[in-house]
Parts: sequence; C-alpha cells; structure tokens
Amino acid sequence: MKDLMGMMGKVKEMQAKMEKVQAEIAGLSIEGRSGGGLVTVTLDGKGQMSAIKIDPSLFREDDVEILEDLIVAAHKDAKDKGEAQAQEKMASLTAGLPLPPGMKFPF
Repeated sequence: MKDLMGMMGKVKEMQAKMEKVQAEIAGLSIEGRSGGGLVTVTLDGKGQMSAIKIDPSLFREDDVEILEDLIVAAHKDAKDKGEAQAQEKMASLTAGLPLPPGMKFPF
C-alpha cells in the first residue's frame, strides 16, 4: 500500500510539472522565415499565427504566387521550430518514463 501512495505522489508531481511545461510551450513565440527573410511569420506555442511581415518589394501583381508560396514556407518553418522546442521541453519531463520510441507526449 505504501508503494501505491508513493506512486500517486509521483503522478501528482508529474502532473504539476506537465502543466508548467504546457504553459511554457503555450507562451512560446516562434519566428519562421522564407525567401531570405522577405517573409516572416510568428506563431505562438500552439501553432497559431500571431503576426506576419512581408517585405514591400514583393508587392507586385506578377509575384502573387511567389508571395503565397513564401508565406506557406515561412509558416512551416515556424511550426517545425515550435514543434521541436515543444518536444525538447517534454523530453526533459518524460526522461524517466519507459515510453515507446516515436511516441509524442502529450497525446
């Protein structure tokens, strides 16, 4: 019975740490760039776009498709960076857990 109480204490401790890490992740601000910095997208830790900056030199009618592609690329760059940062933070939290390889946490 004592082991069960100790395990419950560890679960509560890990839950508190998980909430703290999730709050840190949500508070992240990640910038993604494309076109050599002509387009910059800023995402929050949940992957939601909060800002976009476009170099004025791209505002020509014949460059609309290029601009659209650059925005998508900048968004992907920021999202990839954000996911990597989130995985790093979660990895430190789950370091002692026997999770299967490739399993993302939280689910």
